[in-house]
Amino acid sequence: MPRRRTSSSSSSTGSTTGTTAPTTAPRNRTPQPVRIRRRSVGDFVKAFFAFVALAVLLVGVPGALATQIGWPLPNGVPSLDWLQQEITVHTFLNILTVVVWLAWAQFTACVLVEMKAALSGVGVPGRVPGAGPSQLLARQLVAALLLVGATAASFAPGLSQLGQSGYDANQKPTVAAAQQTPGFFAQQQEQAADTAAALAEQASHAASHADAGGSTAQQGDTKYYRIQPPEGRHHDSLWEIAERHLGDGRRYKEVFELNKDRVQPDGSKLSEASLIRPGWIMEMPGDARGGELVEMPDEAPHVSPDVQQQIADYAQTGDHAQGGGSGAQGGGHEQTGGGPSASQVSLPEQRPASDSGHQRATAVDAESGSSFGLSEALLTAPLLAAGLLGALGRRRRQALWQSAFGAVGGRRGMEPPTPSGDAQDVQDALLVGADPEGVRLLDRSLRGLAASLAEESRPLPVVYAAWLSNGDLHLQLAQPAGKPPAPWQQGQDQTFWMLAGTDAERYEDVDTAAPYPGLVSLGTMDDSRLLLNLEAVPGIVSLSGREADRAAVFASVAAELATNGWSDRMTITLVGFGQDLTPLAPNRIRHLEDVEALVETMEAETRQRRGALGAAGHDSVLTGRTGPAQHTRWAPHLVLLAAQPSAEDAVKLAELAADAGRLGIGYLVGTETGDLPGAAWEMEITGQGKLLAPLLGLELDAQLLPAAQQRAVVELFVDADPENRPEGGPANRPPFLVDISEQGRPAVYARLVGPYEIIGLDNPDGDRSALLHEALALLLLHREGVHPRVLSSALWPRGVTDDVRNALLDRLRDWLGADPDGTPRLGRDATGRLTLAKSVVSDLDVLRSLYHEATQGKGVDSRAVRGRLLTDALVLVRGPLLADRPEGRYRWLTHEIVDAQLPLLVADTGLALCEFHMEKNRAEKAIEALNAALRTAPADERLWHELLRATHATGDTSRLTALATDLIARSGARGLPPRTEALLDELLPTWRDAIAAVG
Repeated sequence: MPRRRTSSSSSSTGSTTGTTAPTTAPRNRTPQPVRIRRRSVGDFVKAFFAFVALAVLLVGVPGALATQIGWPLPNGVPSLDWLQQEITVHTFLNILTVVVWLAWAQFTACVLVEMKAALSGVGVPGRVPGAGPSQLLARQLVAALLLVGATAASFAPGLSQLGQSGYDANQKPTVAAAQQTPGFFAQQQEQAADTAAALAEQASHAASHADAGGSTAQQGDTKYYRIQPPEGRHHDSLWEIAERHLGDGRRYKEVFELNKDRVQPDGSKLSEASLIRPGWIMEMPGDARGGELVEMPDEAPHVSPDVQQQIADYAQTGDHAQGGGSGAQGGGHEQTGGGPSASQVSLPEQRPASDSGHQRATAVDAESGSSFGLSEALLTAPLLAAGLLGALGRRRRQALWQSAFGAVGGRRGMEPPTPSGDAQDVQDALLVGADPEGVRLLDRSLRGLAASLAEESRPLPVVYAAWLSNGDLHLQLAQPAGKPPAPWQQGQDQTFWMLAGTDAERYEDVDTAAPYPGLVSLGTMDDSRLLLNLEAVPGIVSLSGREADRAAVFASVAAELATNGWSDRMTITLVGFGQDLTPLAPNRIRHLEDVEALVETMEAETRQRRGALGAAGHDSVLTGRTGPAQHTRWAPHLVLLAAQPSAEDAVKLAELAADAGRLGIGYLVGTETGDLPGAAWEMEITGQGKLLAPLLGLELDAQLLPAAQQRAVVELFVDADPENRPEGGPANRPPFLVDISEQGRPAVYARLVGPYEIIGLDNPDGDRSALLHEALALLLLHREGVHPRVLSSALWPRGVTDDVRNALLDRLRDWLGADPDGTPRLGRDATGRLTLAKSVVSDLDVLRSLYHEATQGKGVDSRAVRGRLLTDALVLVRGPLLADRPEGRYRWLTHEIVDAQLPLLVADTGLALCEFHMEKNRAEKAIEALNAALRTAPADERLWHELLRATHATGDTSRLTALATDLIARSGARGLPPRTEALLDELLPTWRDAIAAVG
């Protein structure tokens, strides 16, 4: 039977015994071995003054009360006449004496509780009700008194929260607990030094015993480790325990599995790898090495009897107590279950996945294991993909309107260029990976929270991070902020606010400033997505790793910040990288060449923001984002510096970042060494795509935008700008032209402009008819080809399996049939994308072809042909696109620009036909053409202008006045556009008086 051994080493013990090959671990603020020192004169002086203070408070106070004042309460039961007696100075003295006696009794109870916890070594003292400050004082005095005693090592866990602001923080630490997060805030150094002294004593015993007998540990031994108290800003964590004693921090999950749900000495259980407490016992895998290894439980000279008993009792729990063995043996690195391994970070409590709150990454994984050549980086980044896709759609729509209204060279570039190569693959990846619904819910939830707090006259709490987990939103607060407004709920502790996915659906759009625009995705962990609030971190966030890996993280962060849907205005300054990213958001992104320019810029802005906050009476930008203020100057400014600054520049940045959290300024700085002054968070990106911050318990699958995908994304945005297209180039030519002659009659004709109809095919099976019609509509709107994953993502946004998708494609192929030569009408191109045969056309294809032929083909040289083609085109228009589409379907149209293309195409057709008729002074025919176009494009100002001119040409003033009245009614409170008013002034100078007289 293997012997039991225990490791009681200090959490700062970095050396290991019994192993020969050191392993490489992610660099962070890993504690170094504690330097062993003897107790100094200062320790004895502190102990003496602590003894004097305790003697005065415990003995002197009651002695003085008894001798000088006596017992203040009456000896018998007072009569009712006592209540009517005059209140004198003596009465006040008696009341004050009772208060002092009660305070003394409470303090005495605190001292007894702390003494018991310190001497027993449990490390989790009980809490005296209502005695927060008194218990902290008692704890400090007891610690100082016993620090020089022989039992200092055994009671060290009781010092874990010296100088902290709240005792409850011991019980449920989180990333948002400012007083517990390493690197977030400077802790009280004097009290930390006291703790370090106690740990040094422990380290001395550990080192001596490791030299004498640590190497005798054998494979298969059962060993135990006792969770150590914090030392300064360092807290013990399962990651570091595994790193020191197992050689690899990633093996923390083995330790977690061995100890999960086992009763600890304080009666609680280990349920999450991130939630561990000083004084707990951890059983270790058999190959654990290093630290203090002693025979257990009866041969442990350096461990108190109470601790020996605790370990002996703990050894009787767990699977091995029933013959199941000791858990993981040997050097295996299998990782199962559990979460991050730092006591300062915890994932939100998991909830069952809800139907309304799906995660896009899950939908991607539910499809094929192969990405079909698409970028996995974008497929698994739903918020980034949604932001890029939305911004790209807005850019393309803007280009359409600019082109239609002649803002760009008078061109009519109705068709944006069709992407190809890498750009096409990236666009498909965006379509598959995007989760616009998730972005919408996140935006509404955050703005709704801000509006609710403003109604209650409550400030916005400082939020360090947000977790999206199974559709639920968890906010990690810097400190408890009271009860959240409904429908938000208290999370797993007071620093978590949680909104269920079903409750988020209740929010509607509200007119309030975005409260947390600096949130940006870093990656995923255990099916939860982490968003860090960059502007709230009180200091710099540093990122180390290889240059190419860092660049992929920086590009992802910059792209999401520039295009996300949960922010308003912001400034993103890129230094040393990302000059080509400017086209993503020219109004948000700016580029600086070097750190010198950055420091100069940020010094000025920091001064300006401090002055503006002071002048406005706000303590931070958050108070300026609620209530009547909501000034645009409170928009965040986020700085992304990819290259490591020099030592001098790093110090300057650290000084600027010291107050950045309340000013709404965030810094993400790259570093080669991982050592950066002023860094609040130190993270590392590995070559395997892991984002690590061991002391914060973060081991994320990082969200990346690699260089190749970055170039392709930028290409999409650059091509969407009409300024970058060659004049008269292929952008003006439709991607698919049909034969409009009688010989070109199609085999299958779909009417999409208006109610959806299909001619040439029998109706499919009723249960699957809607799905097949939707799939065909998507293919008809993309004659260039549709990636199979784009099709399945559009039809099943929550995810679908391969067999279901393939079954649909088989049914669609059978329904469309084949051409007379036997060629299937549903095929694939060289890239594997689904394409339709030329014999399958839509009325939109015909409409585009007729307009193109009339304005750039045969109609250019023949007036009669032009008039006939334009008239035929306008006859095809029966209403908006897919006018009768079922509720809940065709949501993929939100990604398309066809809803902007069709009205412009119809308006251009109507304008061209109007011009055709006005050349022969046929005003009534022109009016008829314009009214037909207005039924599909009622908001096109050009049509109304030509309608006014054509009506004026009839010479009927009353008719023109009626049209002007109708225009005013349609304009509503906004009134007529300036150009329309100017045109009316020209055509009908008395229109205002005429309209007033009519109505």
